[in-house]
Amino acid sequence: MHLQMTSQTSHGAPRPVPHGQPDQTEERRNRLVLVVDDFDDNRSMYAVYLTYSGYDVLEASDGREAVEVAGAKVPDLIVMDLSLPVMDGWEATRLLKANERTRHIPIIVLTGHAVAGNARDARKAGADAFLAKPCLPEMLVEKVQELLQRQ
Repeated sequence: MHLQMTSQTSHGAPRPVPHGQPDQTEERRNRLVLVVDDFDDNRSMYAVYLTYSGYDVLEASDGREAVEVAGAKVPDLIVMDLSLPVMDGWEATRLLKANERTRHIPIIVLTGHAVAGNARDARKAGADAFLAKPCLPEMLVEKVQELLQRQ
């Protein structure tokens, strides 16, 4: 199930920005990030933090859903776990990078399987960055900002 979150509360007031994070800027206000993780708590934590940091967020819980959502919504960036049901993150990343509509989207691989060679293999599959879990939400937001600034 995917869910769009916004950068405002249900009453229309801006959400508070976490300590140490920059205020929302016009440049980031409408940036859309797809967070893909089968573990609800991880996905929710990163989605909420990205929302508080000024991004709109979509969520997917498996690789197939990630490919479908990315093809339909064309997010500005994807955060992809590797160990996913239905279709793993490796295959989802390869499919997204092979598709003309989605190949330009930066993908950050965020995984708990940080064994030797996984970062290299993730880049070969098409990932633009690799982060190991556990990953502080602030580190993820920094990497998201870095990749989006390159566009």
